[in-house]
Amino acid sequence: MKNTKTILRLIIFLLVISTSCQAQMGNISDSQDNFIIVDKLSDFIEYAGKNNVKVKLKEGSYQVDNATCIRFIQITGNNSHYDLNGVRFMVDTKLFSRTDLTNSKDGNSLYCAIEISGHNTSLEGLYIETYGEQYGRQSKNKMFNIVGDRVTLKNVEIRTAGSSPWGYGYLYGIGRGSNVRKMNGIRVSYPAKNVKLVGCKVHMRAMGHAIFIQGAENTIIEDCHVDGLLRTTDAILAETSGFCFDKNFYAGKGGYIEGTTVGDDGKILPGEIISLSEDGIRIYPKYNKHSTKNTTIENCTVFQMRRGICTGLGASADKVINCQVTSCVATGFNVGNADTLINCSADAKYAEAFCVPYLNAKNAYVEMEILDSRNGIANSLLAKINGTGHCVNIKTSNPDFIPEKMEIKLSTKEGYGNFNKNSIPKSTDIQLNNDTKANVLLLQGAKNVKVESEGEVVELNNN
Repeated sequence: MKNTKTILRLIIFLLVISTSCQAQMGNISDSQDNFIIVDKLSDFIEYAGKNNVKVKLKEGSYQVDNATCIRFIQITGNNSHYDLNGVRFMVDTKLFSRTDLTNSKDGNSLYCAIEISGHNTSLEGLYIETYGEQYGRQSKNKMFNIVGDRVTLKNVEIRTAGSSPWGYGYLYGIGRGSNVRKMNGIRVSYPAKNVKLVGCKVHMRAMGHAIFIQGAENTIIEDCHVDGLLRTTDAILAETSGFCFDKNFYAGKGGYIEGTTVGDDGKILPGEIISLSEDGIRIYPKYNKHSTKNTTIENCTVFQMRRGICTGLGASADKVINCQVTSCVATGFNVGNADTLINCSADAKYAEAFCVPYLNAKNAYVEMEILDSRNGIANSLLAKINGTGHCVNIKTSNPDFIPEKMEIKLSTKEGYGNFNKNSIPKSTDIQLNNDTKANVLLLQGAKNVKVESEGEVVELNNN
């Protein structure tokens, strides 16, 4: 009996010690599927640097309000899986303007909430958003920066905020030298290879790109969704105070600005529409001399962005399959050299449904269904086709979807991509199958074009 009591006391003592150790380690435990379960953000961050781990952060909201590096959370572990289903990260926008944070080893000054540089690494299920009114130090701010090999980002949802000036989109500058402070969504960049974005959603409530690729190879973007906000210039011109009012409603430059026409003197015009963000899914040609290669975009949707899906700037032939773009203000699909679009669809409410704007683009293949394009503003262009050797097929499920004024134009400067005012557009060796009633206009520079069309074909090229 005495021995039994001694054994019981020993068991109780061991249980107390075990419970105490678990409490000190942030309630870390193993689940049945071999995931290490943690309930503190600090513990998750510690495991983010370990190889060969499966880690699950318990459901709940976690504030990301402190950091030591300009990449606030760094996932460097290889062969690891991070399960964040039911988890919400709230990222304080003040972090993007902190000057005391250490720089990254890659020499790039971009700030981001989460960077994934590990190889064969998966992260799934996170909802992440910013809070606060502070905008960042520069325009390179973003939520995710993916630079690893064989990284999978799955079922992640992002809501961006924290850009300046907010509410005017690209009217006050883009790119280098701009005073605009952006907050981008997901960047996949060199040396990244074989990255997959699956089932991700990006809600753009800031100036910037939702998803963009720079110098990465073999990227797959699948079942993803992007949405942004639009605004009419009439609403801007009605303001009685604020950033634009203080500038007497003059934009950054005159003429055509990424889908919106302003006066030659830069004056904002009524009757136009802008996107408050940039592109939905965009391919850059390269990053630091490393070409972007072989991007596939499948079963994705983009709504109310500047350009919807932009592969035209890419250096290699990209594939876009079963994708839909609606209510974008520069173009729905921007198509480039040897790109392939299969079973895609777009409307032309505020800009052409698609364009092949580049004179040096060759051998693109396009299948495009025109969606309901009625009740739009500031656009009468259905499609723009320049370049050489393309095969283009256009259809619609309802002829009423296409207003009578809309036209398909070959060899034109109109619409997106008119960067060189002195260039002469050319469209040569084009095969166009137009199964809509929209008229086809062959302008000067359209040569050796074969057109089969339900709508009228009008030759204005004197050839």
